[in-house]
Amino acid sequence: MNPDLASRLREALTSAEFTDGGVVQALGRQAYDALARNESAPGLRRTDGGSPVETLSRLFLLQTPVSLEAAERALPGLVDLLAAEGILERTVGEVAARLDVRPHATGDRELWVVSDLTPGLDGSANRVGADHVLGISPAATSLTQLTIREPVGRSLDLGTGCGIQALHLAGHSREVIATDVNARALRITAINLALNDITGVDVRDGSFFEPVAGEAFDLIASNPPFVISPATGERLVYRDSGLPGDQVVEHIVRTAPAHLTDGGWCQVLADWVIDPYRPWDERLGSWLTEGVDAFTVQREVLDPAAYVELWLKDAGRHGSHDYLDRYDTWLSWFDDQGIEGVGFGWVNLRRRDSGGGTHTFLDWPHAVEQPVAPAIAAWGRAIITPVALGDHLVRRGDVVQETVGVPGAEDPSTLVLRQQRGLMRARKADTVEAALVGACDGELSLGQILDALAQLLDRDAAQLHATYLPVVRELLDEGFLGQGR
Repeated sequence: MNPDLASRLREALTSAEFTDGGVVQALGRQAYDALARNESAPGLRRTDGGSPVETLSRLFLLQTPVSLEAAERALPGLVDLLAAEGILERTVGEVAARLDVRPHATGDRELWVVSDLTPGLDGSANRVGADHVLGISPAATSLTQLTIREPVGRSLDLGTGCGIQALHLAGHSREVIATDVNARALRITAINLALNDITGVDVRDGSFFEPVAGEAFDLIASNPPFVISPATGERLVYRDSGLPGDQVVEHIVRTAPAHLTDGGWCQVLADWVIDPYRPWDERLGSWLTEGVDAFTVQREVLDPAAYVELWLKDAGRHGSHDYLDRYDTWLSWFDDQGIEGVGFGWVNLRRRDSGGGTHTFLDWPHAVEQPVAPAIAAWGRAIITPVALGDHLVRRGDVVQETVGVPGAEDPSTLVLRQQRGLMRARKADTVEAALVGACDGELSLGQILDALAQLLDRDAAQLHATYLPVVRELLDEGFLGQGR
């Protein structure tokens, strides 16, 4: 898209109030939520007034043809140009969308994201082509919320798709490289960069790290084609890598550190195999190299049948003549490979040239605060912060204590420390640990608090120091405590 057309389209979308907030107001919350479930009827009922935002919502989001007159009012002087660009299709009296144009709010910026039309709207056939370019999917949104948003020099969007990650990375990176093997994805990414007036992004064709051989980055974000399958049959590039099993994720985890600067992060959405004979964390841990910190969070585990159903339906195969054969073939392959289930989650890697490396694995299917990126960054700072008895520590303000026990009992049977923000982690605590956390207000040193508790509980102070210094290390790493003055 040439810069002049991009600028004129951006002005028209802004003038029409075709923004995230404008669409919510035009559709109403009920219709907006229904659209997220691929249902258009409530939205169509709310957008028949003919205003520009209603017209654009019907055209792009609800995938309904509009009159040429209405389209010209919403996009003055642009209908024929956008048709030539392949975004619209014009007949004698109507205009229809050939691509999706969707507003996307991020911080204090309004963006618009072009992608292929959403398949399966209102239960229609959702078969897509091999080079389908996905829009703002739940996975894409999850990665935007996971990615640490601190100013960096160079960033890499590995497997850019429609370019949504590159748009976000450009907001806090001096330079961004976006790569993909899908030529249509690269073209649509270029359209999105132009539409949002974003420069400093280099779009490159190629597989995985091949387009950036020998280059290093401060931040790598990747939503790779991680679907675990036999790698046979039709390949949908946005989700299928062509590699069997979870080899694509293993390749990224093993290779990414060589493309990171010292202190640089690689953050990946991933699926991985659950092996009945080997714990998931042990298996993923074998992919990690020396000098790499890793924080891996397992968010969900699906059994093979549920997993196959999910992705066959995603490909539009549900109800097709060969659905049962494909289902059986995929399940048989899972059985042959000894795959008990599939885990989904986040892999966060940080290169640390000083050596060592902390590897944390968390099985956490519970709610977290979004964006979760600040909690990941806080973990990264905590694990390289030494702990000593002279430290003045501070309990995080959102940490509360829960007690469990028989009603009326003098003492609870269980104490639980729980975070209300970030990862919202919880951990059982004994009396000393709970009292220690409660006393950490930055005034007394850790040693002074433990000495006071030893005297109060008639315990040996040296033994308490030796026992609870490692516990404090865990409390810092898990975000229950922070450094004070």
